[in-house]
Amino acid sequence: MSTLRDLAEEHTHLRPADIDHLHRIAGDWQLLSDLSFADLLLWVPVDAEGTFLCVAQVRPTTAPTAYQDDQVGRIIGGSEVAHLGVAYSQGRIWREGDPVWYGDVPARHEAIPVRLRTADGEAGEVIAVVGRDTNLSTARTPSQLELNYLTTADDLAQMIADGTFPPTRHPGETTSAPRVGDGLVRLDAGGKVTYASPNAQSAYRRLGYASHLVGEDLAALHRRLAGDPLDGTEAANGILAALRGEAPPRREIDARGATMLTRALPLMPAGVPIGALVLVRDITEVRRRDRALITKDATIREIHHRVKNNLQTVAALLRLQARRVAMPEARVALEESVRRVASIALVHETLSMSSDEAVEFDGIVDRVASAATEVAATEVSVGMRRQGSFGVLPAEIATSLVMVLNELLLNAVEHGFPPADEAEEPAAPTASGMVPAAAGDIDPSLRPEVVVSAHRFRKMLHVSVTDNGRGLPPEFDAERGSRLGLQIVRALVTGELRGTIELRAGANGGTEALLVVPLARSTHDGRAQG
Repeated sequence: MSTLRDLAEEHTHLRPADIDHLHRIAGDWQLLSDLSFADLLLWVPVDAEGTFLCVAQVRPTTAPTAYQDDQVGRIIGGSEVAHLGVAYSQGRIWREGDPVWYGDVPARHEAIPVRLRTADGEAGEVIAVVGRDTNLSTARTPSQLELNYLTTADDLAQMIADGTFPPTRHPGETTSAPRVGDGLVRLDAGGKVTYASPNAQSAYRRLGYASHLVGEDLAALHRRLAGDPLDGTEAANGILAALRGEAPPRREIDARGATMLTRALPLMPAGVPIGALVLVRDITEVRRRDRALITKDATIREIHHRVKNNLQTVAALLRLQARRVAMPEARVALEESVRRVASIALVHETLSMSSDEAVEFDGIVDRVASAATEVAATEVSVGMRRQGSFGVLPAEIATSLVMVLNELLLNAVEHGFPPADEAEEPAAPTASGMVPAAAGDIDPSLRPEVVVSAHRFRKMLHVSVTDNGRGLPPEFDAERGSRLGLQIVRALVTGELRGTIELRAGANGGTEALLVVPLARSTHDGRAQG
């Protein structure tokens, strides 16, 4: 199904600012639909003949819908849209006419013109029409709650026609809460409560206010109830701002171990402030779970921090032992172990500063690559470069992948650019005829370099580690190689990472290691899919 913007751009000549205003209405009109007990359909004109296109629809959560089928994308004209034409051409709310039938469902039509106010605050031209269609099959004498809902809905409908609803959304806010059914309080122009729904009354009772709300000065009540005076002042100021015609951000009130979220909206039909609508929701359990998650996240980060410290201690002990070992082979083995442990510690260090079990992997790769050039046993100055981005990786992939890259980078530096006394065999010429320089005989036109490349494609991470060194020896067999580093790489790639690895001669000389790692875990290995 095409989006509101797609439909409007394809079928109308509405400006981007007009379409943005229609998006704001569609993002906040569940409130009006629930207060109206009616379906809302957003209609835009498509030609001069009076044809209209439905670009959005919302159904009420407080009443049965008038439409079983989705109306978005429907184009209608003629007598069927006469009410829309009146609202669009005359710029007024249309409420006349007899009920109409949709199949076996009787419905009442209303049409609300949509205006976008100009930069100087004046009412602009009509750009669309909101159809308000009420299912009459369950019509009965309305209760006090329903009468207050409908009165408030009429005020908001007039504000749509005036171009003053919906209000500008504050950064970071969503439209999901509070909703009409969570709790509704209506205030007069002086800030006194004229109506409070049962759910609203219950929410205030959780905060410690057991009396009826009707007649209370809500701003003053918020100051008295809030456990924190600052929170109480902010909540009260939000009420006063709405009474002045402003749209303040949502506020939370904490009192007696309970938390209530409030949203205050000005009521200004025809530009006259007549009071405010306050939606409230008891979010005590939500905040309790949030605090539990924060505590859990802090505990997990502390665990990663301690694991990192322990790994660094292990690395320090191995480094100390290496200094005391007389055998060169044993010393090299211990130093390699130090680097492997340190690379794992890097992941846990990053996780200890993250709020979830995932890490930005590019920074880790850069640090591992820098360390590889510093500690590798080579006399050549080798440049390191990263192309593309690894992005955010889950910890279970990052921990194994950092060890693999550590081994491949060290191999590329040490064996691609060995010390002078090891570089006896001539290097294979590149495609351009140049011979990669060995240590002690560096071609100034070919800078020794290792490049790490990464890109994602169809839930697979493709990684390559390429050098322009002396290349693989003729007898090299990656599958049967006896070096511990390559054994670790093969075991981690095929086992932990469920991926593949290929070592081959580079296209322009040197060596290229290609890794393909799935980013989505299958369910058969006991882990959730990524």
